[in-house]
Amino acid sequence: MSKRLLTTLVAVLAIALFAGSAFADSVKIAVAAPFTGAAAPYGDNVKAGVQIKVDEINAAGGLGGKTLEVVWMDEQCDPKEAATVAPKIAQDKSILAVVGHVCSSAHLAALPFYVREGVAAISATATNPSISEKNKDRAGKVWSFRNVYRDDFQGIFMARYAKNVLNLPSVAVFYENNDYGIGLKDSFVGEAKKLGLKIAGEEAYIKGAQDFTPQLTKFKATDAKGIFLAGYYGEGALIAAQAKKLGMDVVKMGGDGLDNVDYIKLGATSAENTFLAVPFLEDVASPEAKAFVAKFKDTYKRDADYMSVNAYDAAGMVAEAILKGGADRAKVRDYLAGFTAARPYMGIGGKTVFDAKGDCEKPAFVKTVKDGKFVAAPKQMN
Repeated sequence: MSKRLLTTLVAVLAIALFAGSAFADSVKIAVAAPFTGAAAPYGDNVKAGVQIKVDEINAAGGLGGKTLEVVWMDEQCDPKEAATVAPKIAQDKSILAVVGHVCSSAHLAALPFYVREGVAAISATATNPSISEKNKDRAGKVWSFRNVYRDDFQGIFMARYAKNVLNLPSVAVFYENNDYGIGLKDSFVGEAKKLGLKIAGEEAYIKGAQDFTPQLTKFKATDAKGIFLAGYYGEGALIAAQAKKLGMDVVKMGGDGLDNVDYIKLGATSAENTFLAVPFLEDVASPEAKAFVAKFKDTYKRDADYMSVNAYDAAGMVAEAILKGGADRAKVRDYLAGFTAARPYMGIGGKTVFDAKGDCEKPAFVKTVKDGKFVAAPKQMN
């Protein structure tokens, strides 16, 4: 063996030993979100919220002296990608918990792997009601939690807002044909009918659709004074722009899927007069939350949204579970399930308490788009 080769082998071995030592001094969590593709801005905000929390924890000494390490997994908000990413996470026993997924369809696709392998996941954003029915193992233990309200809550909330605050007589409904869009649409339409708010029509679209003119033309022929957008910001912005081009001067409404600054960037002036339900509103936030928003803006040069806030808190809950519950998947799950009224988690997004299904109850607020910015709607609803 040559001296040069021997030196190289010694160096490689030293690096390997150092790496092994470093990993022994760390604990891992995964973050599953869209970091590429059309939904990447959602993933960027989730990643930013988690990163700020992780950096704070590590700067303060980590978890019991161990560094908190994040494994970032890109699933593009796509069920097929999520079903590829989830088993990789579940089978890596060094990963103690998951923050994710972002989109409901992706979260539902990932759930069977997490439940089977016994790894807890907490989503900051997935709102479809059926998640609550598919997150238990055979023993009845819940393995999926969320610190965001469900679609059946926000859909009902926005129907009441449309009727009682915006005083709209009729609304047309556009929805993406996926778990999120259908769940949000169903709850909005169901409550609207109870309230006597006329549904002028319902039209579905698929992810990535570009031309909504045929459906909008149908809506224009009705007496609809508003359009409820049960989907995400990309298609929502196109619908708003194409409605304006057709001369439809209507109110736009939606759920948390529209809560991204790119809705305004893509929709431009057509995004004006949009109202959306959100779990977090800076105007009524705590001093700690406002400090986070300021730090976020200073670090990332853009405004924080509810996804960033919830992701920050989700990472905080997982970290507390590892520190106080134990660096063990089952213990992390049990600790998360213990965030009840007797022991709530107090985060920057407010108090989080999980019920027996892993769901939480949080208030909804309303944002609107005015002069190219998201601002608090003039009228909120209790």
